[in-house]
This record gives sequence, C-alpha cells and structure tokens, in this order.
Amino acid sequence: MATNQLQLSGIVCKTPVRKVSPSGIPHCQLVLEHRSMQVEAGFNRQAWCRMPVVISGSAHQAITHSITVGTQLTVSGFLSTHQGSNGLNKLVLHAEQIELIDSGD
Repeated sequence: MATNQLQLSGIVCKTPVRKVSPSGIPHCQLVLEHRSMQVEAGFNRQAWCRMPVVISGSAHQAITHSITVGTQLTVSGFLSTHQGSNGLNKLVLHAEQIELIDSGD
C-alpha cells in the first residue's frame, strides 16, 4: 500500500466552516497557516504555507467546536485533491488526529 501521511502544525487563519453532509456526517473545514525554519542542503530556510483542512465525523465533533481563528493545532492525516467551484484542484489535508497546542498564555 502506498503511503499518504502528513503532520502539520500551525494557526487557524480563517473562520472554520461547519457543515453536515446529506448522509448526516459532520464536517469542519478550516485553513491552517504554518510557519517554521527548516534546514535544506545545510542552509536555514523559511517555510510557509496555508493548508485547507477537513475534519470529518462525530468522533472529532467535540474538539472542532473549540476551534476558532487563532487556535494552534497539530493535525495528522492524509492528502487528497478537491476540485473547487472554479474548476481548480487543490490539496486538502483530511484530519485523522487533532491536537490543540497550548499557547502558554
């Protein structure tokens, strides 16, 4: 079986959208902004991205209700392509595990 697993941490940068599918499955859609310093070929490099995330199922419903703009998360899951209403494809992280990061405040 081919591997498709990603772990990304960051801050929720857009208001989460919560929906229920016609089959009754709850979904929470958000955008996670990641910023870090990475080492590539022996040099420091700024890494930055915004990744759409989908959290599906009732098992994660309790945690998704506490997620707002500014929430720090680590999300693990798999990548899949979604086609937007404009016809363009985008990569989306489908969350399998979600961990709230304590900001230390």
